[in-house]
Amino acid sequence: MNVSSIIVKTLPVHMDDVAAKINSVEGCEVHFSDETGRLVATIEGKTIGEEMNTLKSIQNIPHVLCASLMYSYSEDELTDVMEHIREVKDAVPDPLKS
Repeated sequence: MNVSSIIVKTLPVHMDDVAAKINSVEGCEVHFSDETGRLVATIEGKTIGEEMNTLKSIQNIPHVLCASLMYSYSEDELTDVMEHIREVKDAVPDPLKS
């Protein structure tokens, strides 16, 4: 499971419409908005690639001025990287292990 947070900027007059459209995207939820037109949302996906495709679709919502990734957490990818590190630890020369 991957979870990312994004910041979306729109004009205040379009904020409710943009928030509704983001909430209608599978795996997305708006958690915060302010009077200046900023929204904070999360994207959940099976892979980071899936999340990036979702981010691109949010960037294409009418009246979205910008949508940027702020934080990303990938449980499965972290597990894979840690396993790879364990597998290659013996490949590291002794002087570099300290």
